[in-house]
Amino acid sequence: MLGNTAVANVTSSYLWWALTFWAYLETRSVLATAIIGGSYMLLVAVFGVVFGVIVDRMKKKAVMVLSSLVTLSTYLLAGGLYLSFPESVLVDWGGPWFWVFAGVILVGGVVENLRNIALSTTVTLLVPADRRDRANGLVGAVHGIAFMVTSVFSGLSIGLLGMGWTVVIAIVATALALTHLLFVPIPERGVVHVEGAAPQGFGFREVIPAVIVVPGLLALILFSTFNNLVGGVFMALMDPYGLTLFSVEMWGIILGITSVGFVLGGGLVARFGLGKNPVRTMLLVNVGIALLGMTFAIREAWWLYALGILVFMCLMPIAEASEQTIVQRVVPFDKQGRVFGFAASVESAAAPVSSFLIGPLAQFWLIPFMNSAAGQESLGWLLGPGEARGIALAFVGASAVLLVVVLLAFVSRPYRRLSAAYAAAPPPLSTDDDIVPDMEVTHLPSTR
Repeated sequence: MLGNTAVANVTSSYLWWALTFWAYLETRSVLATAIIGGSYMLLVAVFGVVFGVIVDRMKKKAVMVLSSLVTLSTYLLAGGLYLSFPESVLVDWGGPWFWVFAGVILVGGVVENLRNIALSTTVTLLVPADRRDRANGLVGAVHGIAFMVTSVFSGLSIGLLGMGWTVVIAIVATALALTHLLFVPIPERGVVHVEGAAPQGFGFREVIPAVIVVPGLLALILFSTFNNLVGGVFMALMDPYGLTLFSVEMWGIILGITSVGFVLGGGLVARFGLGKNPVRTMLLVNVGIALLGMTFAIREAWWLYALGILVFMCLMPIAEASEQTIVQRVVPFDKQGRVFGFAASVESAAAPVSSFLIGPLAQFWLIPFMNSAAGQESLGWLLGPGEARGIALAFVGASAVLLVVVLLAFVSRPYRRLSAAYAAAPPPLSTDDDIVPDMEVTHLPSTR
C-alpha cells in the first residue's frame, strides 16, 4: 500500500508542481501562483470533513480506488482542455481558460487527500499501537521519496517537454497506479463502529464531540492551524524565490536533492520513534522550523537557501508523524477518519488566507519596497542586497511570529492536558485481530 501510495502521490505532486512552475514562468506573477496555491488549500479545507466521513463510512481500499478514479478523470479533462485551446490562450491568467485548466488539475490534487486520510486510518488498522509512530515515520519517508522524484521530474518536464506532455505522463501514471491498486489486499472484515450503533448519514454532528472529548486535542488542531497560517506564506513564495535564484530545470533538481530531508526525517522517526511525549516533540520541531525560516533567506545565496530547505524538509515529517500518532492514540478508531478530516479542514483553512494576502502584499508592496533605496537603507543590514529581498522579508516576519506562538504553547494548559491524555489513553485498536467485544463490524454487501 505504501508503494502504491508513493506512485499516486508522485503523479499528483508531479502535475501540481509542474502547473506551479509553468504558471509562474509563463505569467511571471507571484499573485497568480499565490492564488493557485491558496485555492488548493481552500478546497482541502472545504472538503476535509467530507473526506473524513467518507473514510469512516467505507472500506479503506474502496476509498483509495474512488480517489484514484476521480483524479484520473480530472487529468483526462485537463488533457482535453490542453488539446482544445492554443497554449497562448491557456497561459493568459487574465482570461477564464487559464483558471479552468488550473482548477481541473487542482481538483485532482485535492481528491488525493481522500487517499491520504484513508492511509492514516489504515496505519491504525494494520499496525500494533506500540509501533504506529514508526509506521507514521515510514509514511513520511514515502512521501519524501515521492516529493524528491516529483520536484526533479516536474522541473525537467516543464523545461524540456512542456505542459502538454506533462499532462500525458500524469494520465498514464495515474492509470497504472489505479490498476495496481485493484490487486493490493487490505484485510478488512467490514466497517468498524462502536457499541452497535451503525453510522447514520454523514455523521457531521459526531465530529466536534469526538475532538472536544479529548483534553487539549482542539488546542493542538488550532495550533497546527496557526502553523499553517504561517505555512501559507512559504507556500506562496517559496517557488518564486527559488525560480529567482535558479532556472526551472535547476530549481527542480535542487528540490529533488533537498527533499532527501523528507526521507531522513521519516527514517529517523521510523528508527527511533517520537519519544514518550509526541506533543512535546511536535512543539520542539516547530521551534526549529521558526528559527530556520528566520535565517534561510537572510542573504540571497543559493547554498543558504538550499541548505535551509533541506533542514526544513527533514523537520516536516517529524511534525506530521507526531500529530498523526497523537490522534491514532487518543481517538477511537471508528471516528479517526472524521477527526483527521476535521483537522485537515481547520488546519488547511488558514493557509489560503495567508497565501491570498501575502501574494498581493509581496507583489505590490514588499518587493517594490525592498528594491527601493528606502528599503535597502532601513533593512539592508538585515537582509542584504538582491532581487528577492521582499520575499525574504516575508519569510523572516512570518517565522518570527511562529516562534512567539510556539513558545507560548509550551507554557499553556492545553499542552499539559493533551500530554497527560496521551500518556493515559489505552490503544483504541491494535490489529484487525484485536477487535474487542463491544465493537461491532458492519459487513458491506458483496459486489460479486
